[in-house]
Amino acid sequence: MTPGTTGGGPGHVTLRQILAHDDDGVLRLLLAPAGQDITVRGVIIGDEGSARPHDGRIVLAAGLAPGLPDAPAAVREAARRGAVAVVLRESEEAPVPAKALAAAEECGIALLARAEWADWGDAIALLRSATAFASVGRGDLMADSAADGGLAALATATARHCRGSITVEDTQFRVLAHSATGPDADGVRRSTILGGRVPDGRVAELRRSGLLRALWTSDDVIHRPADGDSPERLVVAVRSGGEMLGSLWAAADGQQLSSDAVEVLRRAGALAVPHLLRHRLRESGTVRREAHALRGLLHGNGDQRAHLWSLGLPPDSPCAVVVAVQDTPADGPGPERTLEALAVQVTASRSTARVLREQDRVTVLLPVNDAGDPREALVLAGELDALAAGIPDAAPVRVGAGRAVTSGPEASHSYESALLVVRALSDREARRRDPSPVRHAGPGDVGPTVDALRMLDAVRPVWESCTGPVHELIRTDLAAGGDLVRSLAAYLEAGGDIASAARRLVLHPNTLRYRLRRARERFGVDLDDPDTRLVLALAVRLTEVV
Repeated sequence: MTPGTTGGGPGHVTLRQILAHDDDGVLRLLLAPAGQDITVRGVIIGDEGSARPHDGRIVLAAGLAPGLPDAPAAVREAARRGAVAVVLRESEEAPVPAKALAAAEECGIALLARAEWADWGDAIALLRSATAFASVGRGDLMADSAADGGLAALATATARHCRGSITVEDTQFRVLAHSATGPDADGVRRSTILGGRVPDGRVAELRRSGLLRALWTSDDVIHRPADGDSPERLVVAVRSGGEMLGSLWAAADGQQLSSDAVEVLRRAGALAVPHLLRHRLRESGTVRREAHALRGLLHGNGDQRAHLWSLGLPPDSPCAVVVAVQDTPADGPGPERTLEALAVQVTASRSTARVLREQDRVTVLLPVNDAGDPREALVLAGELDALAAGIPDAAPVRVGAGRAVTSGPEASHSYESALLVVRALSDREARRRDPSPVRHAGPGDVGPTVDALRMLDAVRPVWESCTGPVHELIRTDLAAGGDLVRSLAAYLEAGGDIASAARRLVLHPNTLRYRLRRARERFGVDLDDPDTRLVLALAVRLTEVV
């Protein structure tokens, strides 16, 4: 079957239906020369074979280079092979070029742009969901109720037909819809509806009994007889193709289920497919859109107030950014386990915080009460440090609390500050070799190191553009292993105290004196000259700073 279509129906949908179904703005229509009532029969991702026809399909131009220089040619080729529409990815830096629009107009093919926050999977899921809605059709009371009123109306209509109580759940056992609850409803149903999800104890019991395994593997309605206070139940999995989307449960509620309850629930399961697909699309789209907005806010890209609106945060409230960065582990638990634990901790303990989980870090945008008070961000940094330290065999995590800023649009400054704090912690640990290093801090705790890092970042281009004896010493010695550079670093950090520097290097003082003499004799570096010492101090720090 063509990706993006579903079984059990015509497998096609109009462009108008797709756009009407797109509540989250995954796609933006740029032009439709043949109108919006053209039929879309599936989706093609990129160029799936040079000779394959595209008859009636949407082409997702996934393989085009950034900037879309090849977009006009791709549009013409898709039209030549019979496609009805092309979707191009678009960003603020690379809008759809005018030549691509002209090519679409000339060829009579619709052209759409994918939202910057979305990915190609979202576009496929949108088409799949819209096609499922179109495939269900109308014509009976349950189908008409579901089409007009969504899952809640479907639950009510199903309950009326099977004479039971209905709940619709997703694969995480969250209740998406339910029918009215009668006075004779059992305690499990009441607690499930009131809590918005199936209680953990109930889920564990269903696993032990084998019912969940049967549900996950069966294509038909499963019957569970009444047992004590638990009434008779029917359950059916909701699937699209082989993908599990959720389940429908029918429970006897003070009366026997109807004789055709199995058929009713089977039909309701089929009608629920497009609604659960839409639920999944909205949920994944919300997560991706919020991640895009938070990333834009932290990096200072795009419309900052629009990003805050997407995150549901007031634009004029003080905030601070906290960043937890994990070293790349040589062995032991990977970053996924540790960083996921940190992200869950923030979500559970700070309802107003927004969390961005990336490959080697967790970044938190934390609303605070006072832009001049660093304590809230520091408290969170300490909590994350303690949690990470308690995970056995995990690679080290360093947590930096950025300075608090007066409003959300300034969050990028706090993010920059938090990253510098993390760098400062790493730099201090590497140079001091502290057996009990500090792993979390704010700008006030590591201020001199942060200032030094800023200055080193600023001076690096100057250093890299110059030449001279110090440059030759650094380049040559690093190529040979760096013993002399390390010796010079220890000597300078010890303020010229040979005995102290030798102890740190675990060398005899005479060995260190010999190395310093080599620097003078071989490279012409005079350690008695204050300018030379300054350049050397910067040079050895620049070779260590990451």
